[in-house]
Amino acid sequence: MSTFVLLHGAWHGGWVWRRVEPYLREAGHAVLAPTLTGLSERAHLLSPAVGLDTHIQDVVALLDAEDCHDAILVGHSYAGQVVTGVADRRPDRLALRIYLDAFVGGDGDAAIDLLPEDVAGHYRESVTTAGFGWLIPQRSLHVLGVTDDADLSWLSPRLTPHPWRSYTQRLELTGDHADVPAHFVECTDWMRAFAAHAARAQAAGWPVSTIPTGHEAMVTAPEALAKSLLSAAPATADAA
Repeated sequence: MSTFVLLHGAWHGGWVWRRVEPYLREAGHAVLAPTLTGLSERAHLLSPAVGLDTHIQDVVALLDAEDCHDAILVGHSYAGQVVTGVADRRPDRLALRIYLDAFVGGDGDAAIDLLPEDVAGHYRESVTTAGFGWLIPQRSLHVLGVTDDADLSWLSPRLTPHPWRSYTQRLELTGDHADVPAHFVECTDWMRAFAAHAARAQAAGWPVSTIPTGHEAMVTAPEALAKSLLSAAPATADAA
């Protein structure tokens, strides 16, 4: 049995994995799906000081408190930055890191600089207007590939603004994250804003798999996503 630690992306909370968790548990695995500081039910903790380092420490503290070993750390979208930072600080607690349509950053990289130029421009503009200079207002779910009315009704009321500092703060890495094997999963039925990161992962020699769905795969294709996560895990996790 392994422990999957599932990290949500911008605007979401740990609840977004609710449709995926049963498949992982049915396969015999434990699941942790924390909400990062300042988001969702932890929105009362949001301030301009919340950044990437805050979110990395959230997960480091969780791994330590749960005494996780050989955990499979999964990060969606923005949380790719968190996965890399956590793997660099606690490589001994991880068996595998999985990037789900997520940033593959290196030392000194900020998330905002890893987005396509047009998307980054949209973020910057929205932060300076509706975001009061320190928040990223939520993006259109339609743009992210969510079109089903039931999915929209479930997601929309739960999304909260995301701290801008987490996108501008740069990764500070020692290189220890490279000791943890990595896998990339790309969602292909949308604008593919993370295609460059899939290519970066492939160039680094990581396995890369795809799911024909929008960016919010945990909502729009939970069974397919669970199968992809499970298929990525055994070679590393079962041998641990």
